[in-house]
Amino acid sequence: MKIGHGPPSQRQDLFGGHGEVLVWDLLAGQSAPPFTSVLSCVLAAGGHVGRHVQQRDSEIVIGLTGCGEAIVDGRVLPFGPGSVVFLPFRSSLELRNERTDAPLRYLIVKATPAGESSATG
Repeated sequence: MKIGHGPPSQRQDLFGGHGEVLVWDLLAGQSAPPFTSVLSCVLAAGGHVGRHVQQRDSEIVIGLTGCGEAIVDGRVLPFGPGSVVFLPFRSSLELRNERTDAPLRYLIVKATPAGESSATG
């Protein structure tokens, strides 16, 4: 039985931020409506995912390890293990890893907003 999800997608300076983000697609193309993706992410020490707007889906971001902050629609929230951040469709998000010696690990779960079709883009 294969365990794991293969090599991650490596992204640099995501959404105008800085540092590397490793991303694993945990659904790997499987259909699981209303969920459109489940991503496991690792933001490098001192990294920053720049401000971006949820263009298609609502999402939740779940902190696993590390210490940082999530900026949702301009509001700064502490972000770390056990944190859950809800991002309604069309809201904005930034993530910052406050640690310079350890990565920030988190999950992203995206779902089609109620009343919408996943074909809406």
